[in-house]
Amino acid sequence: MLGDVITRSLVLLLGYVYPAYECFKTVEKNRADIEQLRFWCQYWIIVAVLTVIEKIGDIFLSWVPMYGELKLAFIVYLWHPKTKGTDYVYETFLQPYLTKHETEIDRKLLEVKARAWDMALLYLQNVTSQGQSKFFEFLQYLAKQSARPTTATQILSKFHSAHHIE
Repeated sequence: MLGDVITRSLVLLLGYVYPAYECFKTVEKNRADIEQLRFWCQYWIIVAVLTVIEKIGDIFLSWVPMYGELKLAFIVYLWHPKTKGTDYVYETFLQPYLTKHETEIDRKLLEVKARAWDMALLYLQNVTSQGQSKFFEFLQYLAKQSARPTTATQILSKFHSAHHIE
């Protein structure tokens, strides 16, 4: 068993850094090899799916003995030139599933995008409203002051202390 820190570091290096660099080299070639580009795109699709599954199933996966080492071995299996497991995993499992459910996935993604946009607008409206409210409170505070403070710093200092703002 490798130490947890070592295993996680190796997963990051061999599962993300090395493949990202290889993908970079493939993309930046003057005439990129389409098969190599396809391979790395498939790899990243598999890694994304594994990451989601891992985050959802963490409570179950964390109990598997040597989980980190198994994950590391699987990642190396995916990209290693002798195994190129990405082709097998993608073509056997992911491609058939995604092709079968593509329409449903597209519909769900559109729904999620619409909800996310609605939530972002609602959040922006709330933030704007609160900011506007605080600004008008500040103006009212200034109007109520009978003594004329001599500097803007004194005005802000009195406002902060009156409203307990840090």
